[in-house]
Amino acid sequence: MKSIATCAAMIGIMATAAAHAGGTIKFAHDNQADPFENPAHACTAVFANILETGTNGSADVEVFGSNQLGTAAEHVQMVRDGVLHATLTSTGALASYYPRIDVLNLPFAFADNSSTYELFDGPFGVALARDIEETLGDVKVLGFPDTGGFFAITNSKRPIAELADFDGVRVRTMTLPSHQKIMQALGAEAYPLAWGEVYSGLQTGVIDGQMNPVPIISFSNFSEVQEYMTLTNHLFSPYTFMINRAYYDDLTDEERVVLHHAAENCVTASRGISRIIEASDRGLAGLMNQMEVTALTPEQRASMAEATQPVFETHVAENLDEKAGELLELLQTEVAAANSNTYLD
Repeated sequence: MKSIATCAAMIGIMATAAAHAGGTIKFAHDNQADPFENPAHACTAVFANILETGTNGSADVEVFGSNQLGTAAEHVQMVRDGVLHATLTSTGALASYYPRIDVLNLPFAFADNSSTYELFDGPFGVALARDIEETLGDVKVLGFPDTGGFFAITNSKRPIAELADFDGVRVRTMTLPSHQKIMQALGAEAYPLAWGEVYSGLQTGVIDGQMNPVPIISFSNFSEVQEYMTLTNHLFSPYTFMINRAYYDDLTDEERVVLHHAAENCVTASRGISRIIEASDRGLAGLMNQMEVTALTPEQRASMAEATQPVFETHVAENLDEKAGELLELLQTEVAAANSNTYLD
């Protein structure tokens, strides 16, 4: 916890920054513009509040939610071009610019949510951010906010608890090959489909199921067209919070302190609202009244990890470069350490 002296120093720096910072930061994401509804806007709302108050109003943040300015992938390009200042981008949207982001899709890697915090706030998160910045060259990574938590799988055919239960279930995935390979290794049929077509695809039976964090399943109303949900916790896929590099480089040191302070709190807010939504009627508590929910035993998760992790490792070795392999090794080392820690250690 920061000392009183440290907090006082932070306030002084933020006040000094008010004399320098100015203008409007244009910040885009692809979720509803409601801080109580989703972690993306909770993140941007907290970021905007801290930046605006920390500069005494000389800087402000204009947030464009719900893909008002284009798709998530287009947001990345607009940040790179300086049309936008900042965005929160999914792994799927970032993959076309930075293929190594795929290493985050190591299945069944994390023991719990706290392990994800430790991983992305620690040496792996630092290494990943640095590599994104060096590869793209025109962005600065400010953190890895929560998209809603671990992925669950829903479907309309049957409860899923064992590998055999996946047989014949057509599951929508992102266009990431790794997601498709993971589903196939579980025994399901992988069906890549654009996000905007998922609800209608489930409704018409084009697909039997999909995978997403619990809050996304809830506010997308998938319970209207899905009967079963399995808490597989097989993937954790954070946002990447990136800002235009030229804009960042033009800031003073004092302004960057305010910016980083706002970004850190943005990440924290995304995690907090994700856990709250999961536990509320808008999350798992509500979905349990609308769908049949199955939680896996440790043995069931272990069998699924055994079926999928070697397939994923082969995918990385065959389709990504040596640097991606190094990042995957670092991820595996750091996540093992994070999983072994508990709050009371």
